[in-house]
Amino acid sequence: MKIRFCEHNKGKGKVYRRLTEEFPDLNIKIKGCVKQCGACRDNPMATVDKKKVTGTDGDQLYERIVELIKSETREA
Repeated sequence: MKIRFCEHNKGKGKVYRRLTEEFPDLNIKIKGCVKQCGACRDNPMATVDKKKVTGTDGDQLYERIVELIKSETREA
């Protein structure tokens, strides 16, 4: 699973730190741009396996990403 954050997104810092601490085996990176400028400008967001995931705040974004991680581990 690839999780990417844009370096310009205001909600990335706390979410990135929490995810890298709790899921050190995942491929999580902060990139210069994730090509989601409209969403990135408006809300905390990330791409998870090239799919846009957004939240109204960092906590909601974190919860949505964790849901995706857990659903993928159940399927594996």
